[in-house]
Amino acid sequence: MRNTGLSVIALVCAIAGVDVSADNVGMQSAKQEINNMETLTLTQEWDKIFPKSNNVEHKKVTFVNRYGITLAADMYYPKNAEDGMAAIAVSGPFGAVKEQASGLYAQTMAEHGFVTLAFDPSYTGESGGQPRNVASPDINTEDFSTAVDFLSAQPGVDSGRIGIIGICGFGGMGLNAAAVDTRIKAAAAITMYDMSRVSANGYFDAEDSAAERHKKRETMNAIRTNDAVSGIVTPGTPGLPDSITGSEPQFVQDYFDYYKTPRGFHPRSINSNGAWSPTMTLSFINMPLLSYVGEIERPVMIVHGENAHSLYFAKTAYSKLDGNNKELLIVPGASHTDLYDGLEYIPFDKMAEFFRVNLK
Repeated sequence: MRNTGLSVIALVCAIAGVDVSADNVGMQSAKQEINNMETLTLTQEWDKIFPKSNNVEHKKVTFVNRYGITLAADMYYPKNAEDGMAAIAVSGPFGAVKEQASGLYAQTMAEHGFVTLAFDPSYTGESGGQPRNVASPDINTEDFSTAVDFLSAQPGVDSGRIGIIGICGFGGMGLNAAAVDTRIKAAAAITMYDMSRVSANGYFDAEDSAAERHKKRETMNAIRTNDAVSGIVTPGTPGLPDSITGSEPQFVQDYFDYYKTPRGFHPRSINSNGAWSPTMTLSFINMPLLSYVGEIERPVMIVHGENAHSLYFAKTAYSKLDGNNKELLIVPGASHTDLYDGLEYIPFDKMAEFFRVNLK
């Protein structure tokens, strides 16, 4: 085919009469962000589950993703911040809020000398988006890239020195973001889930068959039809009970201990105090998140607990990565949730060194 010198995107825009010059795109993006900014109600007092550090500065910020959803975030930076600093965007776990594990990671990495941003994903926490309590492999991947957009524009941040940390389900989302967004210079996936795999195959791949996936699709699509006919949205079922007996699988007990007790409970967290939409996993079933992680050319660090039920996600992701710029760190004795807040388990010093070396 003859090379016309015109990209597919430019050609489509030209046909539509859209000016795609850099200056115009920049102006239009700024205008759209102003026009599309949702009004969010942000809690101004410190309501995190971890104590505030005296060694960092903190402020709440908002920014808009390319789907027009306004995200709420906490920004942390060292008190001795200088120009040209490296920055890290952090999100997760899946169903958590920035006042929980991601905020702890962000604040601690700021203590190690980075500008950091812990954000609530679209449709959850203090971030915008309707309906509430839904997730999307595409939009949540975009949330990471939008965080990179925001950090790139911050005074004092070197836009060429930005990395990401994804925790639990946002570990898989973060790897997907690193595969698509070449501005991400280093990525860490902590106690990760592959949400597309667990949605399609069930835990430990126990439901990995076309027949099982068909049953799931039938159930969720029946709910959609019912909602459309009745005009009433079917509420979800909380993923965790209000109490446990001790006979549940260990990982369920571990989740309960974090999300349902003072250790990690937060009223805005879906896992603590809500429920996902019952049709939320439909898109995850058909959209494998890790399809192109083998094409990530930047360094990747995967950290997982030796005793985590989810370790198989990390091992599979690591096996898909190519080249010699990958690292799998298995923490002895740690469970999945130990890496949410267990300061004796989370290798912050090693993570800080990983980002210092790779965000030069």
